[in-house]
Amino acid sequence: MDKLTQFSGAIERVLGRHLELCGDRPDNPVESFLIVDELKRSFIWMNVGWERSRRVMGMTVYLRICDDKIWVEEDLTEEGVANELVREGIAKSDIVLAFQDPQVRQFTEFAAVG
Repeated sequence: MDKLTQFSGAIERVLGRHLELCGDRPDNPVESFLIVDELKRSFIWMNVGWERSRRVMGMTVYLRICDDKIWVEEDLTEEGVANELVREGIAKSDIVLAFQDPQVRQFTEFAAVG
């Protein structure tokens, strides 16, 4: 299996598990879904709906595959999808915490590209 196929599969499994948990709440008025752009190799976990007369629309996670690495552009999960991807077999050196300032990335356990 090539690296990009491995990355895509791991991302879809990790985000799929989160979406299953969101879907397990039948009383939840907010819809959560995954947007996948295979051409651009982008993955977005999106939420849309209404909650207590307030519009809810936003991105919880945005990942993209670029330069043979997974770039975590946005991650509002408690544990962090990067840690979940590592458990899926992705090397920390293949994950960039893009939401971190490039000067700070060198102090993380993940790739310090920037």
